[in-house]
Amino acid sequence: QVQLVESGGGLVQPGGSLRLICAASGSIFGPNVMGWYRQAPGKQRELVATIDLSGSTKYADSVKGRFTISGDNAKNTMNLQMNNLKPEDTAVYLCNAVRVGRYSTWGQGTQVTVSS
Repeated sequence: QVQLVESGGGLVQPGGSLRLICAASGSIFGPNVMGWYRQAPGKQRELVATIDLSGSTKYADSVKGRFTISGDNAKNTMNLQMNNLKPEDTAVYLCNAVRVGRYSTWGQGTQVTVSS
């Protein structure tokens, strides 16, 4: 019902910054919640951050103080500003958009690699 387009992934050195963006389209109903998940090889998918319609945000303990999630409900977009990146942040980052009772959609994912 909706499609997600992700951008901003890439290769950065430790301590560097990267900004991810996710855009949702194709539905007349906007999401209730949007979030970022990540999955590294050999590890389970984990929640990174979420933002809801009220602007309330949640972060995984591992990224608190370093990552900031923001969104535009009218545009159905959100950003993930990632600062002070560490090698352990290396993963495929996945965008998720949920409209309760309507849909739950995942993007294809964008690769973030933190390496010197």
